[in-house]
Amino acid sequence: MPAKRNPKKDPPKYQQIAAYLRKGILDGTYPAGQPLPSEETLAGQFSVTRPTVRQGLAELRAEGLIEATLMGRGTFVRSPYTRPSHTRPRGVRRTPDGSYAEADGIRWTESEEPVATRTDTPLALADLLKIPPGEPMFTYDALQTADQGRIRQLHRTYVPFSVLVDTKYEEEAPPPAPHLYAALAELGHELHFTEYVRTRLPLPDQAQALRLPGGVPVLHILRVALNEGDKPLVLEEFYLPGDDAELSFGLS
Repeated sequence: MPAKRNPKKDPPKYQQIAAYLRKGILDGTYPAGQPLPSEETLAGQFSVTRPTVRQGLAELRAEGLIEATLMGRGTFVRSPYTRPSHTRPRGVRRTPDGSYAEADGIRWTESEEPVATRTDTPLALADLLKIPPGEPMFTYDALQTADQGRIRQLHRTYVPFSVLVDTKYEEEAPPPAPHLYAALAELGHELHFTEYVRTRLPLPDQAQALRLPGGVPVLHILRVALNEGDKPLVLEEFYLPGDDAELSFGLS
């Protein structure tokens, strides 16, 4: 009679496949950017069916270690040790002409001209802006691209109505950031900024807009612009791909 299988010592075959490939990715046997063995090869190596192989690959894809390419070219390695292609200095700088620009110097192109939309402040953002939840605000949404579309980010600007009281922007919508900062400076505000950074998995529409493969998180950045009295005036929200970019911050 065949020996009984000990479930504690013998994990399911798909987990064995995932563990074998994970080890090879982490020790460099399968370098970043290179294809993994085909499903047919792995099925023969582990004496399993191709659906079992796909189940093991799905685990690695959820961990962000592999990605499947279009056009049937196979499954490729995404090593966690590979340096990202882009380093993004964070911050806002004042230019000699009085305007404001991103510290990374990237020239962004917007897929469509941002349009001001009236919304009510949600609770989480009201806390950052120190205004009552539900206060009306202007929002601007933009999908921004650079380097012929290879770099992408989602950008949203929030401007509370209360910031615009007794200014010309009571009658007309203000511009989105970063042009908004020059407009606030003209109104007499001395600005400084605070950023909050975290990661999370993208929503389906965010993954589609940023062209993210499965298992890849986004960098979620909230930037608050404050005046000389530390009163929050504006909030910007960024979503960046978390697999091919790193952020750098100057410390003093």
